[in-house]
Amino acid sequence: MSLQNEPLTPVEGYAETAYRADAIPEQSYAPQNEMLRGRILETRLPWGSYLGVNPTTYQYSESWFREYQYIGDDYHDYTMINEHRWSKRVDENIGILYRLLRFIFVIYSHGFSFVRAGGGVGGGYLFTGIMAVCTILFIFAADTLLQAFTPLVIVLIICGFATLLLRFWEKYELKFYKSNRNWSDDYAFCRRTGMVMTSRGDFPFYEFDAYIEMRVGTQGSQFHSFKVIHRYPHRSPDSLTNNPLEFSFTVDGSIAQLYAVWDMLQRYMDVSQPLPDVPELEPFRYLDPTTKAYDEAGKRGRHATYWRDLYANSSEEELKAMREAHRAEVDSAAWGGRPDLMELSVPNYRETRKSEPEDVNAFGRFPWKAGKFVDRPEAAPLSEHVADHQNNDDTAR
Repeated sequence: MSLQNEPLTPVEGYAETAYRADAIPEQSYAPQNEMLRGRILETRLPWGSYLGVNPTTYQYSESWFREYQYIGDDYHDYTMINEHRWSKRVDENIGILYRLLRFIFVIYSHGFSFVRAGGGVGGGYLFTGIMAVCTILFIFAADTLLQAFTPLVIVLIICGFATLLLRFWEKYELKFYKSNRNWSDDYAFCRRTGMVMTSRGDFPFYEFDAYIEMRVGTQGSQFHSFKVIHRYPHRSPDSLTNNPLEFSFTVDGSIAQLYAVWDMLQRYMDVSQPLPDVPELEPFRYLDPTTKAYDEAGKRGRHATYWRDLYANSSEEELKAMREAHRAEVDSAAWGGRPDLMELSVPNYRETRKSEPEDVNAFGRFPWKAGKFVDRPEAAPLSEHVADHQNNDDTAR
């Protein structure tokens, strides 16, 4: 079996341990992970063979610009993702009692408000409607009209106050965000070192595998989620449960969107690739050596503040149309039939889980139909032509 064990040539700004797809070292056999038994891990996503397509959730984020405008020069330290790390945990400088009170506040303000956060109809209309129907019955049972209408008035006051609190929250939450919340550098995917930092220790990024897991809801509904799981659980056991070390990434939409987030995460960690061209990373592109060289060579094909200007000058309707167009692009991309680069580094990797849905784009849309799985093509060592195929965010997306 061919193995990729080419040493990584240190580049200024990156550690020797930085991840590069064409320099994955030889690794040990992948053990049978007993803790994964009983879970419906429908497919393992392939390493390498990037398409350069980002998931719509990150390509057209709905919240980043407001935070970027408010936080300003400090945005680097107060965002979950920059050129150093992609964090999965928030450190908050607050006590347990404050957390509890904030939780109650958010449940009340968001659940009973007449409007939803960000716009739309909220739960207040539902509660008011139910009480309005009950009021009709109270009219016949109550002694006076005042008694009959009192419950409705109380509900209106409760929901109206919740609406005011929600408006207050939307106006001032960023001040809280900047004063008390910071993304942890101790629990993150670190681009410059190639390591995944966790409470159980630091592990190389190439020791993790990505899966699509099918979950069943309490009422029989089926949905899919994206998981990144440590391949060698005996090296990172949980002291209490022995559960494997794993991460989840929030992505909405089709199975193709889950493939896209794995494509983006790999390119983020791969220092031979520029940073994914997503809005949250744009302010930091010039700080990353590979990305800076890529942009200065004119390969990005966009000006330095493309995303900032787009969000500043586009209406919500225009952004929504862009999101829908991009969603269709992700769903139509050729995600299937790609080899898995990790086969060249882990001796028994192909034998552990080599198949994938025959039609990635259609898989999961009809959960009552059994999807057909096929074997992936065998991987071959990367060559120079791969550079032309892998990642290129130069195509406007």
